[in-house]
Amino acid sequence: MTAYRCEFAWLPEGRVAAEVLVDVEGGRIVGLHERDQGAREDGSVSDAGVEQLRGLVLPGAANVHSHAFHRALRGRTQQGPGTFWSWRDHMYALAARLDPDTYLALARSCFAEMVLAGFTAVGEFHYLHHQPGGSAYVDPNEMGHVLIEAARQAGLRITLLDTCYLAGGFGVAPEGVQRRFDDGDAALWAARVEDLHRGYTGADDVTIGAAVHSVRAVPAAEIPVVAAWATARETPVHVHLSEQPAENEACLAAHGCSPTALLAGCGALDARTTAVHATHLDAADIGALAGALAGVCLCPTTERDLGDGIGPAHRLLAAGVPVSVGSDSHAIVDAFEETRAIELDLRLQTGERGHLVVEQLLRALTVDGHARLGVPNAGALQVGARADLVAVDLRSVRTAGGADVDHAAAAVVFGAAAADVTDVVVDGRRVVRDRVHRLGDVGALLTEAIAAVWP
Repeated sequence: MTAYRCEFAWLPEGRVAAEVLVDVEGGRIVGLHERDQGAREDGSVSDAGVEQLRGLVLPGAANVHSHAFHRALRGRTQQGPGTFWSWRDHMYALAARLDPDTYLALARSCFAEMVLAGFTAVGEFHYLHHQPGGSAYVDPNEMGHVLIEAARQAGLRITLLDTCYLAGGFGVAPEGVQRRFDDGDAALWAARVEDLHRGYTGADDVTIGAAVHSVRAVPAAEIPVVAAWATARETPVHVHLSEQPAENEACLAAHGCSPTALLAGCGALDARTTAVHATHLDAADIGALAGALAGVCLCPTTERDLGDGIGPAHRLLAAGVPVSVGSDSHAIVDAFEETRAIELDLRLQTGERGHLVVEQLLRALTVDGHARLGVPNAGALQVGARADLVAVDLRSVRTAGGADVDHAAAAVVFGAAAADVTDVVVDGRRVVRDRVHRLGDVGALLTEAIAAVWP
């Protein structure tokens, strides 16, 4: 058994406690003792063998929506005029360049950057399935295996959301690099993913989930096949939803309804469904999501980078729709910036403050995020939960003044940056110590991996 003494810890009831001892065994929290509760039941109080975690210790964060290869776009797509649709052309150019070796290096370093930022799990929205031109690799799931291996080397859990992508738009066949994404039809997609799913049955660090890329990329007649596969295996199903007004308009023209209503009509809206972005929803859409017990993943740093808009987090939470976060295109990888942006963007939009409290924001980052990834026993510092511990410096230039039980949580949520994460434990394994990832210099790894795809 390993014990960690936390200077401060965020506990499930939404409070910070000082001097909390966390006992870890077999990758799970087996004991949790507050200073005011005295010693462990066995009477031991010695610090011998106890690892110290300074600052505020949070449960691990969940990065619910990621496209790992987009990390190579940072700094190359932020300048100049354009829209989401012109940005997509740059993304397609990158997708055309990747092979299993370059993808492994890029994803591994991207995932390591996530761990340094406090993420202990990722939902990888994976649609880069095939070779350029669309032919399958010898192993049709080669690229999926690459992403799982990258996550394992980086030290975080992965929910691989294998994505069905069959069309270039409503009634439009895939063209160009989109052929790399296309399995032909949903039945062929399901057969390929079933092989992948069987290969990781019983793996504690891997969940194989499903995704409908979007209602524009999967014909309505094919969506029920994806939903049925996920339902039969009780695994998550994610979907890009109402990210752009043009998507809503095109869906209305093609089907006479919103994307949310189309999903519901196809049987693809239930408690395992996570709608990614959900930026442009009306009241009926929000009601449908709430009625289905579905969740929403907001990606504020990507949504602002692409000019998508501001997601209605306050209206979603008021309706009972759980909200989580993802770094999506990795314009920034920073769990705290991603989370506080939910509240701060709403302040800009409405002219009012205080839409979400700190507890709601931390819940979105932790327990609700892990639940959307199909891992309900993570995201909380409590006995029986996965031993994911993230220590955040409370004495940096960004967080100084917050080293007490009354202010630590707000200091971190509204002031901390990824650089303030000092130590990360994932499933009981130390992956980051004193700001150093076990892989070494992650900046150098990123530099090398990105150079390999932009020669």
